[in-house]
Parts: sequence; C-alpha cells; structure tokens
Amino acid sequence: MEKVRTVYARHEREKVIEKSRFITYCAHVESEEEARGFIAEIRKAHTLATHVCFAFVADKIGNLQRFSDDGEPQGTAGVPMLEVLKAKKLFETAVAVVRYFGGVKLGAGGLVRAYSSSVAECLDEADIRVLQVCTEYEIAVDYTGIDGVQKYISTHTCSLLSTDYTDKVTFTVAVKKTDGEAFEKGLIDYMQGRVQITRGKEYYSAFKEE
Repeated sequence: MEKVRTVYARHEREKVIEKSRFITYCAHVESEEEARGFIAEIRKAHTLATHVCFAFVADKIGNLQRFSDDGEPQGTAGVPMLEVLKAKKLFETAVAVVRYFGGVKLGAGGLVRAYSSSVAECLDEADIRVLQVCTEYEIAVDYTGIDGVQKYISTHTCSLLSTDYTDKVTFTVAVKKTDGEAFEKGLIDYMQGRVQITRGKEYYSAFKEE
C-alpha cells in the first residue's frame, strides 16, 4: 500500500453519558505486541474501572484486527469500536475506552452508541497522518553548490535527514516515492548537472494529510 492513514500521536478524550464516565485513548501501534502493551498500560492506570474495552488494527493492510467487550454485553463495545476504525480507514491504530459505571444502564443500543461515539470523537481530535513510502537520497555537491541545493530542498516536499561536510557536502533527504523521479530530474536541471544523486533505501514516513 502506498498510503496508510494512522494516528500519529496519543490522544485522550473524556465524556459522561447517563452518569457513566467514558475515557477514550488512541495510539499509533505497529504490532499486536505494541497494541496489547498500550492496552495493558491503560488498564494499569485504571484499576478501578468497570470495563476497559478495546479495538485495534495493528498492521498496514487490515489483516491484524482484535477487539474486546471486556464484560459488556457481547457486540456492544469492541465491534462498534473496530467499525469506527475501519470506517475512518485507520491502520496501525489502537483505541481503548475506559468506563466507570454511573449506576444507569444504557441498554445494548445505548452502549453501542456510547462506545462508537466516544471513539469517533477522540479520533476526530487526534493527529492523523498519512504513512507513505519514501525513497532516501544522498545529494553530493561541491561547497559552491550548497546554497542551490538548500534552496531546492526548502521549496520541495521532502525531509532533510542530515548534512555531512567532507571534501564535498552530502545532504541526505527522504522524498515520497511518487515524487522521486520528478525530484531527481528537477534537482539536476536546477543545478545544471553540478550534483551527484544516489538513490538509497525505501521505507514508510509520516506526512500530514493534504
């Protein structure tokens, strides 16, 4: 997959429904182990909670999905939470909803609405990023070409990872794979050929949604 939507940073949101407190957490996770570690952390922080329900999609393609009602009536918490993740097309994302029972029963329909809305509202406030495949480039120039390369980099969508000064100056940048060919050609034209470009490894990197 060239693009993957995910929660980039942890977020927390709380609301009260019929005297019950619903505290929702979301986080970026890259494996089932990370997801379960996140959930365990939430459980540890809320040892007196009535329920700690969760759902997660812990990979980039949607094959690794898990959920739990944690004692709520079957199908009223974990599945609705997972459906929100799927509806928002989020991957490598875990959500947990902590419930402190307030004495008023919500019924099956009320629970589904409470858990799904808690997750949806938390995710609406969260920092959502797009993971895209990037190509790493090493750009080597003589010292006379520093300003030109710096200006080109600053006016294009890429991430400057490092700058090394030896007999030449080498900039290491990450560029979206879809932009790579145009980035290379444009830089060579801009520098009138006075630049050496080496294509390196590919990996996912996070970008803000456009």
